[in-house]
Amino acid sequence: MSNVSETTAANTELTSQYSAQVTGDLERNLKEQERLGEEIAALQVQLAALRHDQAVLVSIQQALGVTAEPTAEPAAKVPAARKKPAAASTANKQAKGKKPATSRKRTAKKSTEKTPAAAAPAASPTLVDLVHGHLVDQREPRSAAEVTTALAQQYPDRGIKTTVVRTTLEGLVAKNRAQRTKQGSSVFYTTPEAADAPAADEEPAPQSS
Repeated sequence: MSNVSETTAANTELTSQYSAQVTGDLERNLKEQERLGEEIAALQVQLAALRHDQAVLVSIQQALGVTAEPTAEPAAKVPAARKKPAAASTANKQAKGKKPATSRKRTAKKSTEKTPAAAAPAASPTLVDLVHGHLVDQREPRSAAEVTTALAQQYPDRGIKTTVVRTTLEGLVAKNRAQRTKQGSSVFYTTPEAADAPAADEEPAPQSS
């Protein structure tokens, strides 16, 4: 009898546990159904509003005389739309080409009045001219590092680098516009004008004496 009572009690506990679990699942199921129902109702309201807006827009489109729908004749409308803007663009270009004539004259006058200021950036010397001019002014052999330091101080915005200056100096040497000399492991550069300058300076001395 004791075994029967124990099994009966165990079955009762399991039944109560399952019933509680089923009850909880049922409640969650009902809540989820309510939530989804509310979302569906809200979506239906939005869908109805969109359909109403569609009807209003279609009526406005018909009132404007646009009978064809945008997706009904894509091939027929695209070429026409491309040709018309082309004519319009050519007309606009012609109009723009005629109207700015006066403005171009005005800008031309302004540019002629401001030729010194406007011509300065366009006539900015190249690095080759800067390097060659620096060698001529120094009248003494200079290394690539010395030339780079001097030009970087004079033109800080140009970002002059030693490797570029060395390449420029070698190009001047190849064109016989500069001369290269070595002192130990160091390489120095000068120009033919600078090399001939001391001889020219020494000539007046004997004549004066």
